[in-house]
Amino acid sequence: MNLLSDRVLNMSTSATLAMAAKARELRAEGKDIISLSLGEPDFNIPDFIKDAAIQAINDGYNSYTPVDGYVELKEAIITKFKRDNNLSYTLPQIVVSTGAKQSLANVAAVMLNKGDEVILPCPYWVSYNDIVKLNDGVPVEVKTSIDTDFKMTAEQLESAITPKTKMIWFSSPCNPSGSVYSKEELRALADVLQNHPNIYVVSDEIYEHINYVGQHSSMAQFEDMYNRTITVNGVSKAFAMTGWRIGFIGAPTEIARACNKMQGQTTSGANCIAQRAVITAMLAPPAKVKYMIDEFKNRRDLILDLLNGIEGFNANTPEGAFYVFPNISYYFGKTLRGTTITNATDFSLYLLEHALVATVTGEAFGNPDCIRISYAASQDQIVEAMKRIKTAVS
Repeated sequence: MNLLSDRVLNMSTSATLAMAAKARELRAEGKDIISLSLGEPDFNIPDFIKDAAIQAINDGYNSYTPVDGYVELKEAIITKFKRDNNLSYTLPQIVVSTGAKQSLANVAAVMLNKGDEVILPCPYWVSYNDIVKLNDGVPVEVKTSIDTDFKMTAEQLESAITPKTKMIWFSSPCNPSGSVYSKEELRALADVLQNHPNIYVVSDEIYEHINYVGQHSSMAQFEDMYNRTITVNGVSKAFAMTGWRIGFIGAPTEIARACNKMQGQTTSGANCIAQRAVITAMLAPPAKVKYMIDEFKNRRDLILDLLNGIEGFNANTPEGAFYVFPNISYYFGKTLRGTTITNATDFSLYLLEHALVATVTGEAFGNPDCIRISYAASQDQIVEAMKRIKTAVS
C-alpha cells in the first residue's frame, strides 16, 4: 500500500515554481542567476495600498474573516467589475479567495465530476491542467500556434466539443503567450457555444490591466454568456501584490455559493489585512498603476528587439501580460556545448546551466516547441540575460 495518495503521486509539480526554486538553489551556491521564470512584477506595492494595510492593522483587524470575503471588499469588487468590465454582479455572486489559483481550484472542485472534459486552448497557464485532473476532469488540449497569435479559433472550439465537454478555461491576456482576445474573437467563440448550452467558461482575467492594445474584453459581457461564465481576477499582477494572496470570482449565484461552501471546509476566509488593503486597490482608478503598464510595454519592446537578434528564436508580439513565448524548435536535434537539445525542457535547462538565465519550458504550458520568458525584470537584467542567451547558443 502506498503511503501517499494516487492523487498526489499523479500530480505534476508546478514548472514555474520548480524552475524558480532551482534558480534560488544555484544563486545560493554563488552563481549569478538572472531569473526570468516567475510571473512576479518587480515593482513595489503602491504606497496608497500599503497605507491602507497599515491603517487596518492600527484599526485592530485581526479576526477571522467571512469565508467569501468582507462585505466592503465584495462591494468594492462589484464596483470594479462595473467600472472596468461593464459587468453587473451582486454580493452573493462574489467570492474572495486566497489568490486566483484558489478561485480556480474552487470552481473545478464544485463543477467537475469524473470524466467531465475541460477544453484548454494551448498554451495555457501551467496549473490549469493539473487542477482539472485533480478534480477528476479530463483536460482536452486545443493546439494553437504562433500563426494565430496562440489564440483558439471558433472552428477549433467547435471541433473540440464532445458530449462530455463541461467547461472551457482560458486566460486573456494569456499567460504564457501574452495574447489578448478581442471582443470580436470572444463573440465568435460565444456564437459556437450557443449550440452547446450546458458548457461553462472560466475566463481568467488576472492580467486584465497589463494590456497594450486598449480596452479589455470579458466573455461575461455578452448577455447570452453572462450566466455561463465564471470571471476570475485578483490583485497579484497589476498591483504587484503577489504575496498578499487575494483573488476573486464573479459567477452565477449557484456556483458562487458552492465555492463558498467548498472554501469553508478548506481555508475559510482570506487574510484580513490583505482584504482591507485590496478594498483600496479595487476602488482606485486603473490609471494609478499605469506607470507599471507603461514600463512593461517598454520592456516588451526591448526584449522583442533583442530576441530578434538571436538565431532560432521566433516570437510573436504579445499584446498583454509580461511574457514572451518564442518558438525555439530550431534547436531541436542540435548539440550545444556537448548538450543535445531534443525538446524545450532540454533547452530551458541548457540556458540555466550555460547562460545562467532561468526560463520555463513550454511543455508545462501545453506547447513543447516554446519557452516562456518573463520580462517582469529590470531593463538592465533583460539586456544582460539576452546577451548571455545569445552567447550560449552561438
